[in-house]
Amino acid sequence: MLIKGPPDIRSSEITPESLYRSRRRFLKSAALTVGGVALASSRVFARLQDPTFKRGKPGPYDTTEDLTEYEDITTYNNFYEFGTGKEDPHENAGTLKTSPWTVKVEGEVKKPGSFALEDLLKGQTMEDRIYRLRCVEGWSMVIPWFGFPIANLIKRFEPTSRAKYVEFVTLLDPKQMPGQRVKVLDWPYTEGLRMDEAMHPLAIFATGLYGAPLPNQNGAPLRIVVPWKYGFKSAKSIVAIRFVERQPETTWHLAAPDEYGFYSNVNPSVDHPRWSQKTERRIGDFFKRKTEMFNGYADQVGSLYAGMDLRKNF
Repeated sequence: MLIKGPPDIRSSEITPESLYRSRRRFLKSAALTVGGVALASSRVFARLQDPTFKRGKPGPYDTTEDLTEYEDITTYNNFYEFGTGKEDPHENAGTLKTSPWTVKVEGEVKKPGSFALEDLLKGQTMEDRIYRLRCVEGWSMVIPWFGFPIANLIKRFEPTSRAKYVEFVTLLDPKQMPGQRVKVLDWPYTEGLRMDEAMHPLAIFATGLYGAPLPNQNGAPLRIVVPWKYGFKSAKSIVAIRFVERQPETTWHLAAPDEYGFYSNVNPSVDHPRWSQKTERRIGDFFKRKTEMFNGYADQVGSLYAGMDLRKNF
């Protein structure tokens, strides 16, 4: 059986828009019928009905593009721990228990430890900072995350001068994550950033979207979002943060080093060996659009890679 990885599939192979939309409408109708009372009282529903949320004043890094619908963000995902199909995470992630949740901080830091999530997040003002960010993963979305810069926690732990990279390790628990019962990837899922990348204010820890806590299928309760990179770099359901001197071995790079480099910056001039990355399809749009360098964030992050050969360091 062939398992395709991120950016996952060619745009031409994505489920036809008409079929995708018709199923989404059916699922939405069913969900509203079964859980209408609960949904109507939820913060998510309130956000969806608030036009000022979608038109709100953008922050310094926010896009003013239309937001992707909540329904699409939460039902069309890559999260192989719950299955390799796009709808598998939405269907299977209910098994994940996100409370209590502990995150270990290890490696080249002066203040390592094991932290309950609520202690880790003390002092972070998640809900009053919305990040409207473009995210690319073979298809693209515009997602209103709430969260805070990764740099906020990095400073708290006081990395030593030997800490050149930050490694993020996700939960390993096949009982809760049925996709881990199959050796599709080398579990647990591991990703990493160079220290200056992790310190950039566009790299965030996300704890919610559309004004509500993260759904399980979107990486609850804690994930990173690195919007100038392909989506698989944004590790979900994080249980360990490691500060290391050497470039960490990341999951997709281990699985296919010729296809998935450590940096994985969005770059239309570097094709995946099996498909072009010059264009993308925004969920909700019929036509493809040109892929932008660094996903449109070149002015903000381009200096991080000054002098680097981005074909070699892909």
